[in-house]
Amino acid sequence: MMKRIPTGIENFKEMIDKDAYYIDKTNFIGEVLNEQVALYTRPRRFGKTLNMSMLYYFFSNKEKDNAYLFDGLNITKNKEAMKHQNQYPVISLTFKDFGLQNFQISFEYYQNLIAEVFKDYNNILDHISLPEDQEKFVRLRRAEGNFTETAMALSFLSKQLYQYYNKKVIILIDEYDVPLQAAYQGGYYDDMVDFLRSVFSSALKTNDALEKGIMTGCLRISKESIFTGLNNFTSYSILDPISSEFFGFTEEEVKQLLRDYHLFDYFDEVKEWYDGYFFGDLEIYNPWSTLSYVKFKTAYAKFEPISFWANTSGNDLVVKYIETGDQGLRDDFDQLMNGVSIEKVIKPELTYRDMDNKNNIYSFLLLTGYLKVTKKTGQNQYKLVIPNKEVYEIYKQSFMSYFTDYTTARSNELYQALTKENVVLVNRILDDILIRSISYYDNQESFYHGFLVGLFHGYEVESNREAGQGRFDLYIKPNSFLDPAIIIECKHSSALGHLQKDAENGAKQIQENQYMKEAKNDGFSNIISYGISFYKKRCFVVKA
Repeated sequence: MMKRIPTGIENFKEMIDKDAYYIDKTNFIGEVLNEQVALYTRPRRFGKTLNMSMLYYFFSNKEKDNAYLFDGLNITKNKEAMKHQNQYPVISLTFKDFGLQNFQISFEYYQNLIAEVFKDYNNILDHISLPEDQEKFVRLRRAEGNFTETAMALSFLSKQLYQYYNKKVIILIDEYDVPLQAAYQGGYYDDMVDFLRSVFSSALKTNDALEKGIMTGCLRISKESIFTGLNNFTSYSILDPISSEFFGFTEEEVKQLLRDYHLFDYFDEVKEWYDGYFFGDLEIYNPWSTLSYVKFKTAYAKFEPISFWANTSGNDLVVKYIETGDQGLRDDFDQLMNGVSIEKVIKPELTYRDMDNKNNIYSFLLLTGYLKVTKKTGQNQYKLVIPNKEVYEIYKQSFMSYFTDYTTARSNELYQALTKENVVLVNRILDDILIRSISYYDNQESFYHGFLVGLFHGYEVESNREAGQGRFDLYIKPNSFLDPAIIIECKHSSALGHLQKDAENGAKQIQENQYMKEAKNDGFSNIISYGISFYKKRCFVVKA
């Protein structure tokens, strides 16, 4: 019987106890043993939380009964590493659900997170030597600590655990940067930066009871922002070769997964959709999407690949840049969606405030999985492309959603300009809509015809019907016989300099072929006709 596909399982004990399919990443433990304070940044859904859960169950002295979880796994071959199994008090926190609307609520949320950790170690309360420290422990356990006590709570608990167990403490913080993202979006970024600076400084810098601190996140926030003075701090992003194989699936791991589920014939399909990332120099597949594909494909043989990653906590980053980006950014996205690389300087350390600087957009998109490096071309300079078909679909859907919303908002304005025979305004509106579109579509007359039909989807539109001596492109019927009917002939120009002539030819064609007859036969006496020519993201409008 084939093992269960573990989509959604992020707890290591649950993974092993339920005999789910596990791609062995336990050698990561050996890598961690070489670190003092380390941050591993990877895109979402690349196994960060599961790895942190694995570290907890391996190192925690409260989990000796769960030592069997590692039986037969790779780490058991590392005799030096095994000496550390279940030897340390471990403080484990996840910030992944920190999406809160103001600082006070975020602070209270953190108070409650800390309270749960203190409850886990309630057994040491009676062994704390100083009465005032016992009182502080109780306040923090009740989520009643003041600002300073709460900010220093990890340091305080570390010292108490060290005294009780005579073993230094390991601190694990998963998705450390989520509170900063929430604060940036909620408008309380400075308060959160100040708070987390206090938390991390006391826990990871001036903490004599610390054995090691391990963090994960999506972005490497600059040291000047929250890691000031952490000289023992090392950060590993997707650009670094160290530990690159421990987040996501390697190609050999994916091949074995497909063999195990008798799906190896679909390897090329999986590679096209879910491969394409490079962590260091190592080719990596999206683990969430690969497992989801296997799960669906084993259940239904005719299943076609989809973008699973698009449905895992939103793609606000891409949408934000689409909505607010300038023409240069849209041109870059045009190139990317046409399969052409762009060359950009990448800033490995960021703050969320840097998101407002368009020069840093590409750094965010790379570090969060929306772009990949194909070549390093200079100091912090890289050629970038869209990683795979899955991410391409995210761009496409984001553009289409935004484009549809925007064109809907402007379609009535465009229609009114047509009925009022305001050629200049019609041209201006169409140019604006085209600039905000993405030109990965076929740059042909059929596209521009469909583009115009889509603009007027809220109106009664007929297209490519026999009329007079030929076929008109668009005929927009008004709701009232008092309003004008609109006839449009669409042309695709071969060069920018041909726009005006082609639009004039379109207007002439309407007259010569008597395209207005259809509207007259429908009872409309007021008929306005236009020839409109298109070249890439430019157009020219002529009234017939």
